[in-house]
Amino acid sequence: MTTSPLGGPDAQAVPLTWRDPKRYLWLFGLVAPSATLLAVGLVWASNRLGLTWVAPVWWWLGPLLIYVALPILDRFFGPDGANPPEEVMEQLEQDRYYRYCTYAYIPLQLVSLVFAAYLWTASDLSWLGIDGGLGLVSEIGLALTIGAMGGIGINTAHELGHKKDELERWLSKITLAQTFYGHFYIEHNRGHHVRVATPEDPASARFGESFWSFLPRSVWGSLTSAWELEKVRLARLGKGPFTLRNDVLNAWLMSVALWVALVAVFGPGVLPFLVIQAVYGFSLLETVNYLEHYGLLRQKTASGRYERCTPEHSWNSDHIVTNIFLYHLQRHSDHHANPTRRYQTLRHMDGAPELPSGYASLIGLAYLTPLWRKVMDHRVLDHYDGDITRVHIQPAKRARILAQYGATR
Repeated sequence: MTTSPLGGPDAQAVPLTWRDPKRYLWLFGLVAPSATLLAVGLVWASNRLGLTWVAPVWWWLGPLLIYVALPILDRFFGPDGANPPEEVMEQLEQDRYYRYCTYAYIPLQLVSLVFAAYLWTASDLSWLGIDGGLGLVSEIGLALTIGAMGGIGINTAHELGHKKDELERWLSKITLAQTFYGHFYIEHNRGHHVRVATPEDPASARFGESFWSFLPRSVWGSLTSAWELEKVRLARLGKGPFTLRNDVLNAWLMSVALWVALVAVFGPGVLPFLVIQAVYGFSLLETVNYLEHYGLLRQKTASGRYERCTPEHSWNSDHIVTNIFLYHLQRHSDHHANPTRRYQTLRHMDGAPELPSGYASLIGLAYLTPLWRKVMDHRVLDHYDGDITRVHIQPAKRARILAQYGATR
């Protein structure tokens, strides 16, 4: 009998040499909620060093991180591909260190948001080396940096909201309050995971559909779906939808309380920037939604029901840098197969279709429809061995696309 390093005697001991190589890398996930504080330090340092022309650029740190730094780092460090040994999965799942990494996101997020509200409205920032307050360009850059934090925060809420622990579910709603996207907590868990890769799912993008068509469809469809799901649940309890037990309403009320408090303290001047950051934040989430299932379709069985969701119905990307920032969200196939599994135990699955790079690299590409389709359409077809009839096609373009690829139905 041997002794496992994970505790206690174990006839099938875990290999003594295995240690999680990413254990402390997950702390880099806290860069996003710290970006505003980091930007302030860089602005102060730039002005102190006489680099006043550089200082305003740092207010745009969030977009620079998403569109420039992460794609470069993904390219440099490449894919991960390493999975934990099966023997350590249970202990790794129970290790509370990993959930503390996600919990820490929330206070940093709230502190950064409050600090940004101060910066948007302050008339004297001489301590930063700035005459008067921020200029409009800097204010917008700061709003987008806060929005990037909120968008990545939706992913943190996604990780927490899938869990059965009541505390984590409430923390999920608190994290969503900044972007006014509390209904995501309902729709993602009880809507998207049930209907993923089907025409009934507003968050599954269709072959030939541009991101700009997908965005309003997913935003409105997800909102109405969440409301309907809660309405049905409450009806079974003999209650109407207008109650604080409605998880859509109580999540939205958290947003109202947060925004009202910021306006009360800092004045109505913060409102335009709160709107900008919220729209940018949830649009980042929807861009990721667009990437994750583009063109993939679950087929119907002889009974008329959709086949079970499998790894082949989600696009994977195992590029390590973006995965660290997004808590393994890019191991999306395993997530859909095991939605309550914690991020540290999600596995790379060889049978899943692979994106050409990390999410951060592809977010910008998704905005440019011709380039997106040039990169992705042939990958969808390759995944289905050239059979266009198995692809999830945009209905308005169905006849033209089928004709283009020589199909008739």
